[in-house]
Amino acid sequence: MKRRIILMLVLLIVLLPLWMWLAWLFTPKKKMVLAIVDKTEITTSGQEHVSLNWVLNHERFTKTSREPYQVSRDYFGFFPLQNEAFRLKGLERFSPQQLEQLSNDCSAAYFTDTYGVFSNEWYAQKNVTERSGIVYGGMSQQDIQMLAKMKEKKKLIITEFNSIGSPTSPEIRQQFENMFGMKWSGWIGRYFETFDTALNRELPRWLINNYLAQNGHRWPFTKPGVAFVSDKDEVVILEEDTHLQNPLPHIITTKAAQNEYGLPEKIKYSFWFDVISPDTTINETVARFYLDPNKAGSALLNKHSIPAIFPAVLQHKKTNDYQFYYFCADFCDNPVSMLASYFKGISFFKFLFFDESDPMERKSFFWKYYRPLLTQILSDHYQRLQQ
Repeated sequence: MKRRIILMLVLLIVLLPLWMWLAWLFTPKKKMVLAIVDKTEITTSGQEHVSLNWVLNHERFTKTSREPYQVSRDYFGFFPLQNEAFRLKGLERFSPQQLEQLSNDCSAAYFTDTYGVFSNEWYAQKNVTERSGIVYGGMSQQDIQMLAKMKEKKKLIITEFNSIGSPTSPEIRQQFENMFGMKWSGWIGRYFETFDTALNRELPRWLINNYLAQNGHRWPFTKPGVAFVSDKDEVVILEEDTHLQNPLPHIITTKAAQNEYGLPEKIKYSFWFDVISPDTTINETVARFYLDPNKAGSALLNKHSIPAIFPAVLQHKKTNDYQFYYFCADFCDNPVSMLASYFKGISFFKFLFFDESDPMERKSFFWKYYRPLLTQILSDHYQRLQQ
């Protein structure tokens, strides 16, 4: 009897992945033409948009009736080649007529990142925590024209941080803000596991240098916390205990959005975000970032006009008008593997892919938040296309 149970378990372990793959393989493909813009991709792994491709592949959304989206080629932006060579295949090369045709052909557009590529990242891969000259990046006039055409034609538009922050010009940013009813405060932020400069190699040198220059060349921080940086290079540090009761930012989602998109009420977020103010007559905030400042932290935030609660997900109010979402953080940048996207039902085993006890891990955000949110948005959009 015991041997039979063991044999059955072994067969289950061996055959279950095969069944899941076959179930995925025979799931019908769904054509949905999507314009993906990513100007920050310096490897062929597609790190800045791989989470999007994971969802597209898993849900069987395809660029033609047969062809799936390829991470390394099906986007507009920066394309790395060998020996420090690259190709630029952004919308900047499109004429007005070509943009018109593209907006007709596409049913959706997703701007995952327009921050760009800088010389210290690309040439000789020097210290990437130092600032340097830009090679390519920032939202362009052609990008704005494409978005305007998509909005006019009531298509699906998804954008996220960093679409309109530096190095996008103030003029382009203002066009975007006016077009979609929102305004960037000028502040971006990120959680850091430690502010000890001897231990944390991810701390940007420009951030440290700017803080030192603005604060008498003192850096008294060693604990975890959140760093804010303004578009004027002003730096504000909130440290655990000194300023924050809980150093990790959390996203709290409304009950309605939890039900609509299958999202948890609360989840930690440990990567880059921006502070946005929406026009509430046009957009609704379906999820918010929450910081947990103490009295000193609240005073520091108030001094710099930084809110402790601010939007995480904006959604255009549901009408028969255009469809628009703005994710106020680097939602699409998660360390996930495309391999898992080939197995139907893999989300039932998501607990195997992350360890939530690690404050810096971002895989749980993908599995518990980004994946269900984007899956529902795309599925709803596909259903509308079939009507």
